[in-house]
Amino acid sequence: MGFKCILYALFKVMYIYSEKRYYMIIGSHVSFNKKDQLLGSVKEALGYGADTFMFYTGAPQNTVRVPINADLTKEAFIFMKENGINPNNVIVHAPYIVNLANESNFDFSIRFLREEIKRVELLGFDKIVLHPGSHVGVGVDKAISNIVYCLNEVLVDTPVKILLETMAGKGTEVGSNFLEIKRIIDGVSNKDNIGVCLDTCHISDAGYDLNDFSRVLTDFDNIIGLDRLLCIHVNDSKNEMGAHKDRHENIGFGHIGFDNLMSVVYSPKLKDVPMILETPYFESCPPYKFEIEMIKSKKFNANLYDDIVSYYK
Repeated sequence: MGFKCILYALFKVMYIYSEKRYYMIIGSHVSFNKKDQLLGSVKEALGYGADTFMFYTGAPQNTVRVPINADLTKEAFIFMKENGINPNNVIVHAPYIVNLANESNFDFSIRFLREEIKRVELLGFDKIVLHPGSHVGVGVDKAISNIVYCLNEVLVDTPVKILLETMAGKGTEVGSNFLEIKRIIDGVSNKDNIGVCLDTCHISDAGYDLNDFSRVLTDFDNIIGLDRLLCIHVNDSKNEMGAHKDRHENIGFGHIGFDNLMSVVYSPKLKDVPMILETPYFESCPPYKFEIEMIKSKKFNANLYDDIVSYYK
């Protein structure tokens, strides 16, 4: 009996350590500013208690970009290594102004996306999340054809993978269901460089029921394949399922709910997939430190907003 108790205790300790160290990769969106660039991004992420992070290399709504500072990048990588952040888990997000679905501005979209991919390479990362785009009246079939054409133009001679983000279906957005994402992937020639970023708010707003996430994940696997799921955006939603509105909410304060989001974050099938928070600021203050604490402790914090104000004000 004594030996069995000791063995049980040993396995329990091993499980707790494994869960803490390996079971979840959690982070959030962080800034990338002109002064500190990637080093500032790393420091911000560590301040939130994160294991990874996501950032834009410039403002997502315009083309203004600062040159990549190689010294700051080198220092950032040293800092990541010292603090246990694996660069393979870091995600870059492409700007919103790239729309591959409508050919009215193809030259700009292809050129600017190529430039962003080159910046990702210079920064030493290999994953960039991209909104598939909005067809703006040309229809879904034509939009998918357009997206495929553009992806085949930019995914040449680069180690960077483009992760197509699942969308809420607002307006004429393409990619609000797994079948549309699959059709895009099927048309891409360089399949080693194409993946998917699943956004919990978006898929809920698109009509996927996160009360049964295991079924959603099974559908994804059957249609696209879990091997292509390389990033998760973990967000609650201000809207009921199927609203097609895309309005993010803080963890546990929306219609998806804390328990359902925990079933996503702690899914054994997703233990190696980076989880990124994109939840809204409260009174101009980031919520990520406290949301990450909630997620790691698996305990909902009903005083989240008070804690944010107390900490930052």
